[in-house]
Amino acid sequence: MDFNTSLRRAIKTGKVILGQNETKDSIEKGSAKLVVVAANCPAEFSGYLSGKDGVKTYTYEGSGVQLGRACGKPFIVSALAIEESGDSDILTLSR
Repeated sequence: MDFNTSLRRAIKTGKVILGQNETKDSIEKGSAKLVVVAANCPAEFSGYLSGKDGVKTYTYEGSGVQLGRACGKPFIVSALAIEESGDSDILTLSR
Protein backbone atom coordinates (compact mmCIF):
# COMPACT_ATOMS: atom_id res chain seq x y z
CA MET A 1 0.00 0.00 0.00
CA ASP A 2 1.25 3.47 -0.86
CA PHE A 3 0.64 5.77 2.09
CA ASN A 4 0.52 8.98 0.05
CA THR A 5 -2.09 7.54 -2.31
CA SER A 6 -4.19 6.29 0.60
CA LEU A 7 -3.93 9.67 2.32
CA ARG A 8 -4.96 11.59 -0.79
CA ARG A 9 -7.92 9.25 -1.30
CA ALA A 10 -8.98 9.75 2.33
CA ILE A 11 -8.76 13.53 1.95
CA LYS A 12 -10.79 13.41 -1.26
CA THR A 13 -13.51 10.95 -0.21
CA GLY A 14 -13.48 10.97 3.59
CA LYS A 15 -13.07 13.44 6.42
CA VAL A 16 -9.54 14.45 7.39
CA ILE A 17 -8.71 17.11 9.97
CA LEU A 18 -5.41 18.98 9.55
CA GLY A 19 -3.35 20.64 12.28
CA GLN A 20 -2.37 19.88 15.86
CA ASN A 21 -5.12 21.87 17.57
CA GLU A 22 -7.87 20.49 15.37
CA THR A 23 -6.44 16.98 15.77
CA LYS A 24 -6.51 17.39 19.57
CA ASP A 25 -10.15 18.48 19.35
CA SER A 26 -10.95 15.44 17.21
CA ILE A 27 -9.25 13.12 19.73
CA GLU A 28 -11.09 14.72 22.65
CA LYS A 29 -14.43 14.32 20.85
CA GLY A 30 -13.55 10.69 20.18
CA SER A 31 -13.99 11.02 16.43
CA ALA A 32 -10.34 10.47 15.39
CA LYS A 33 -9.94 6.94 14.06
CA LEU A 34 -6.26 7.42 13.13
CA VAL A 35 -3.79 10.18 13.93
CA VAL A 36 -0.86 10.75 11.57
CA VAL A 37 2.12 12.76 12.81
CA ALA A 38 5.17 13.93 10.90
CA ALA A 39 8.56 12.61 12.00
CA ASN A 40 9.49 16.10 13.20
CA CYS A 41 6.24 16.73 15.06
CA PRO A 42 6.87 18.73 18.25
CA ALA A 43 7.68 16.60 21.30
CA GLU A 44 4.87 18.28 23.24
CA PHE A 45 2.25 16.91 20.86
CA SER A 46 3.91 13.48 20.71
CA GLY A 47 3.80 13.39 24.51
CA TYR A 48 0.13 14.30 24.42
CA LEU A 49 -0.53 11.40 22.04
CA SER A 50 1.40 8.89 24.13
CA GLY A 51 -0.94 9.64 27.03
CA LYS A 52 -4.01 8.79 24.96
CA ASP A 53 -4.87 5.12 25.13
CA GLY A 54 -6.90 3.69 22.30
CA VAL A 55 -5.81 6.28 19.73
CA LYS A 56 -4.23 4.63 16.69
CA THR A 57 -1.22 6.59 15.50
CA TYR A 58 1.00 6.45 12.44
CA THR A 59 4.33 8.24 12.23
CA TYR A 60 4.92 9.63 8.75
CA GLU A 61 8.57 9.17 7.85
CA GLY A 62 8.92 12.62 6.32
CA SER A 63 8.85 16.13 7.72
CA GLY A 64 5.83 18.36 8.19
CA VAL A 65 6.59 19.98 4.83
CA GLN A 66 6.55 16.57 3.14
CA LEU A 67 3.35 15.56 4.93
CA GLY A 68 1.77 18.80 3.76
CA ARG A 69 2.76 17.99 0.18
CA ALA A 70 1.39 14.46 0.58
CA CYS A 71 -1.92 16.06 1.60
CA GLY A 72 -1.80 18.27 -1.48
CA LYS A 73 -1.40 21.39 0.66
CA PRO A 74 1.14 24.21 0.20
CA PHE A 75 1.85 24.43 3.94
CA ILE A 76 3.35 22.42 6.80
CA VAL A 77 1.15 19.71 8.33
CA SER A 78 2.67 18.21 11.47
CA ALA A 79 -0.43 16.28 12.52
CA LEU A 80 -3.75 15.19 11.08
CA ALA A 81 -6.70 13.08 12.15
CA ILE A 82 -8.64 10.69 9.96
CA GLU A 83 -12.27 10.81 11.08
CA GLU A 84 -13.74 9.02 8.06
CA SER A 85 -11.58 7.12 5.61
CA GLY A 86 -13.96 7.28 2.66
CA ASP A 87 -12.78 4.95 -0.12
CA SER A 88 -9.26 4.74 1.34
CA ASP A 89 -7.62 1.82 3.13
CA ILE A 90 -5.60 4.16 5.35
CA LEU A 91 -7.13 2.87 8.59
CA THR A 92 -5.21 -0.38 8.19
CA LEU A 93 -2.04 1.55 9.09
CA SER A 94 -0.69 1.86 12.60
CA ARG A 95 2.85 2.27 13.78
